[in-house]
Amino acid sequence: MKYRISANVIRRLPRYLRRFTLLDRQNVEKISSSALGEQMGLKASQIRQDFNCFGGFGQQGYGYNVKQLRDDVGGILGLDRTLTAVVIGAGNLGRALISNFDFASCGVKLIAAFDTSRAIVGTSLHGTPILDAAELESFLEENRVDVAVLTMPRSATAGTARLLAGRGVRGLWNFTGVDIDADLGDVLVEDVHLSDSLLTLGYYLRGKTEQQPDGADNV
Repeated sequence: MKYRISANVIRRLPRYLRRFTLLDRQNVEKISSSALGEQMGLKASQIRQDFNCFGGFGQQGYGYNVKQLRDDVGGILGLDRTLTAVVIGAGNLGRALISNFDFASCGVKLIAAFDTSRAIVGTSLHGTPILDAAELESFLEENRVDVAVLTMPRSATAGTARLLAGRGVRGLWNFTGVDIDADLGDVLVEDVHLSDSLLTLGYYLRGKTEQQPDGADNV
C-alpha cells in the first residue's frame, strides 16, 4: 500500500546524501545507524524510520553500505533524471548562483539566464547565455524548462511566476524574498529566505535556549 512520505523525511534526504558522499570520500565502507546518528545529530531510530519509508537499506548486524546508500539516496532524489533550469534575473544574486552553485551535482542542467540590462544581455557567464527577458516566453515555447530560479526584483515576482506556470515550468526556486501565494496549479514552489537561517542562528547565539538548532549538520 502506498502512503505519503512526510516533507520532513524528504528534507533530510539531501543531508544523508551529503554525509554518505563525505564518508565515501573518506573511504568508509559501512556505518551503523547509531554512528551515523552521532555524526548527524539524529537518533538512530529516526534514521532507521526514515530509510524504512523507502524499504530500508541496512542489514542487521552489518549496518549501511556507504557507497550503495549514497547511490540509493541519490536515486530517490532523482539525480539519475536531469532537470533543466533557467535563472530569471542576472543581478548580483543571480550571477553568484550561476558562478558558484553546482547545479549539476543536484541533477540540474542550467541552460539560460534572463535579464533586462542591456549591459549583460547577449553575454554569457560560465557557459550560461544571458538572454533578453523579452524573449522568455518564446524561449519557454521552444525549450523544456523544469525549474526557474527566481532572483529578479520583488515587484516582478508574482507576474513572472504566473507566466512561468502558464508556459509549463513545473518548479520555482524563489530567492526574491517574497512568498509566492498565487494559485499556480500543480507548480511546486520552494521559497528560500536567507534571512530565516540567519535569524534562527542569531536566536541560539543570543542565548534564548541551550538547545541547539534541530538537525544541525556542518557537512
